[in-house]
Amino acid sequence: MSRRDTFKLAGLSAAALALAGCGIEGQGQQSTTSENFWNGKESNGKVRFVNWPLYMDPEKPELKRFTEQTGIEVEYSEAIQDMPSWFGEIQPLLANGDDIGADLMVISNGQELTKLIALGYLAPLKRDQLTNFAEFADEFYTMSAYDYGNQYTVPYASGITGIAYDPERVGREITSIKDLWDPEFKGRVGMMRDPQEISNFALLYNGVAPEDSTPEDWEAAAEVLKKQRDDGIVRAYYEQDYIQPLTNGDIWITMAWSGDIYQVNAEEGTNLKFVIPEEGATLWTDNLTIPITAQNPVDALMLIDFFYDPDIAASLTEYINYICPVPHAKEVLLDRAAELDGEDREALEELANSPLVFPSESDYARLHNYVVLDVEAGEDEEFNSIFQAVTHA
Repeated sequence: MSRRDTFKLAGLSAAALALAGCGIEGQGQQSTTSENFWNGKESNGKVRFVNWPLYMDPEKPELKRFTEQTGIEVEYSEAIQDMPSWFGEIQPLLANGDDIGADLMVISNGQELTKLIALGYLAPLKRDQLTNFAEFADEFYTMSAYDYGNQYTVPYASGITGIAYDPERVGREITSIKDLWDPEFKGRVGMMRDPQEISNFALLYNGVAPEDSTPEDWEAAAEVLKKQRDDGIVRAYYEQDYIQPLTNGDIWITMAWSGDIYQVNAEEGTNLKFVIPEEGATLWTDNLTIPITAQNPVDALMLIDFFYDPDIAASLTEYINYICPVPHAKEVLLDRAAELDGEDREALEELANSPLVFPSESDYARLHNYVVLDVEAGEDEEFNSIFQAVTHA
């Protein structure tokens, strides 16, 4: 399992999520303002940080620097394996007002994040204490549909769902989502199994922006996916397991996550290409959040802001290889590269100049959120059934 294994039903707005629709009506909904949460809170000299696997250098250099600078000790764990099981573990505790054993946690944008916000289980961030975030965060990440204005979340890292391909096997440049439907690649195309992921590409194939789509658009998108499947174009529908088939030639072209492709090229010396197709692609984000029952929220807030120091953000990016929310980190990486020689210098320059890590404004302009679903009206069930009929047939 990885941090990208189950990012389902992302982009839902908190306003659209009915608590009854979650099956957790009345279970501890709270209303907490920033003022009454933070009043009287002080640093305790420690913070418990819960993250996904593979999301920080095992040596924890950034956390060691944080402790050196602040004296705050960090207890770090990689307890989050997927969002549904993590939510299932912490929700009963939060509903009862109990400590979940974490002061800071990384939550993916999606159904579980929306529930946490709607139920009042996340502490409102004290924005005037996030000075690094205010100065260095990319403006793009202050306007998310799921938490506009960063009331409860700030990004830890983001990624793009686009198209990856082996140029030697494909034999041409790939530029369009329609290439995933090309009979020339019959039996050599990989598609994602997740309804939100696959629906976005089918909607874009039909010229529909996912965030503006209707149930009629979903049905039309499912039809083009069924034709792609029935024509034998698709070899398989994948979760996290598309990399090996792509590198060994079972598939030549596939839906893919940006960081995966950057990492396999860097680590295995492959020459896979990743593109944002001309019709557009998908952006997802993993977010730093403070649970409402945090025992050390002031220390957690300090750690959040520490991550937005460009020097620290650059250090994290060297290991993570996904999109960094701090544009100035690119300059830091290039400065570090200038002090190196040979392959080390080349590798760091490649990271800093990669659009998979620091997308351009034109790249961001082509990125879309996931479909916004009205859970109260049962749209999530309708939506999932439409696209699961394609991938589970």
